[in-house]
Amino acid sequence: MNREIQALENNKTWYLTDLPDGKRPIGCKWVFKTKYNADGTIEKHKARLVAKGYSQLEGVDYFDTFSLMAKLTTVRIILALAATRDWYIYQLDVDNAFLHGNLNEEVYMTPPPGLKLTKQGQVCRLTKSLYGLKQASRQWFGKLSSFLLNLGFVQSNSDYSLFTYKTTSTFTALLVYVDDIILAGDSMDIINKTKSMLHQTFKIKDLGKLKYFLSFEISRTKKGIHMCQRTYTLDILNETGMVNNKPCQTPLMSDIKPLFDTNKPPCNADSYRRLIGKLLYLTNSGPDINYSVHLLSQFV
Repeated sequence: MNREIQALENNKTWYLTDLPDGKRPIGCKWVFKTKYNADGTIEKHKARLVAKGYSQLEGVDYFDTFSLMAKLTTVRIILALAATRDWYIYQLDVDNAFLHGNLNEEVYMTPPPGLKLTKQGQVCRLTKSLYGLKQASRQWFGKLSSFLLNLGFVQSNSDYSLFTYKTTSTFTALLVYVDDIILAGDSMDIINKTKSMLHQTFKIKDLGKLKYFLSFEISRTKKGIHMCQRTYTLDILNETGMVNNKPCQTPLMSDIKPLFDTNKPPCNADSYRRLIGKLLYLTNSGPDINYSVHLLSQFV
């Protein structure tokens, strides 16, 4: 928590001031998370300060929003090209990505627990975006895309999270998913130069060769690139208490009429929706469960 507050202050995310008349500050809270490696071992324990963006009012303290989500089809195409053309492929992580976006709106926030105040009753006037704000993702992507365009990258019209850089003899592709970046290409010099420029501006973390991205475990051999969601699948089984259950080749009853029995008592709707959402994402690597999951999703 102390490191997070220090990073926010060093980044000049806010300054303390009295709350103007007629203004209402939004709240904030601490979120604690344990990040894991692809093999299930603990990478680090993380504390993040999150603004309660759900209390923002459209047209008052935010206007436009944008969700930065790379298309899975684009990820597959990049990996396929890297495999067939023997490209280098690396993964980068941006430290405190959303904190780099500048705010255009006038947003006030209650001081986070642990922040030392010079005077009672002061609030934080946000000058840069913060995790949880409605416009945070848009502001971060706006700054990153402007930076990449200035470097000579071209933004794709089919997937706005894809940027490409082409010369007469080289080709480099950069794919963004929130604060995770895939950097692939046939020139190690351009890749290293891009890494260096990104680090100077955004303080990136070089995670090395691509191994784990969007819950996909990615392994590369001389035969090609293999993608699977083994760890993600085991997490679902653990969460539902089905690790020791016997597997079934056809995971659906032969008679599906009982599914449509409206006289049955309702199940836990929140847990059901959460599980269906996870299974829908799992169908990206497990097409054998497509029919079952999409049938069950009718009851969400």
